[in-house]
Amino acid sequence: MGTATNYVLGELRLFRATLGLSQDDFGRTIGYSGSHVSSVETGGRPPTCEYMKAVDDKHKTGGRFGRMLRELGKLDNTPAWLREWIEFEREAATLRWFELAYIPGLLQTERYARATLAGGRFGPKDVDQAVASRLDRQAILEREPPPQLIVVLDESVLRRPVLDQPGLMAEQLEHLVEQAKREHIQVHVVPVDAGMYLGLAGQFIIAELSDGARVAHADNQLTAQIVDAPADIAKLAKTWEIVRSEALPRRQSFELIKEVAKSWT
Repeated sequence: MGTATNYVLGELRLFRATLGLSQDDFGRTIGYSGSHVSSVETGGRPPTCEYMKAVDDKHKTGGRFGRMLRELGKLDNTPAWLREWIEFEREAATLRWFELAYIPGLLQTERYARATLAGGRFGPKDVDQAVASRLDRQAILEREPPPQLIVVLDESVLRRPVLDQPGLMAEQLEHLVEQAKREHIQVHVVPVDAGMYLGLAGQFIIAELSDGARVAHADNQLTAQIVDAPADIAKLAKTWEIVRSEALPRRQSFELIKEVAKSWT
């Protein structure tokens, strides 16, 4: 952990102590458990934007801790939200991942990853670095023991063409088929005939850590957000159950992916 991060955590601890609150009492004021507060203060888990906002809002700091986190992010080329999420992803025992638009990053080929990043929020000079970072993150699927990865995809993800990239989708879906054979990876597909369902509101991931704590990631066109407030996590967990109930079982999903893969050859 870097000096700048240690400074921020030290300021959090000092602020709580100045208020005369225990970790449990401080946690209650901001909607988090005492163990969560302890884990943040000792560097066991990074403070998120949502956590800092809760501190700032409940204790009327004028945005002090949110500013600290943003300034810390400027010291690293990796966006603060992504740096936070990568840490959670590495520690996850289970990842529940819903995708409406793309194959999940942990299951992407290099060509597919490049196609999703080019021309978007990344400039040309940043694409190579972003692709390399995404592929490096896939190493968690090879560790022992690996996390359980449970993916729910909208069928449109499998059928959306990548223009001017012949063979790309065939290659990507063949890779997805191979990954879906692995014991620790489950892939479920919401068929097109499911019609309108709750997942259309957008992509999200819920990571369950080894200690049972949960944190989530949600993305949209402008920003990505790390969510760890218990009430928000509970809402996303309910959404996950509803979305997964719309998906085909694992075996049927596997057969559908193979069928669509053949259509791309």
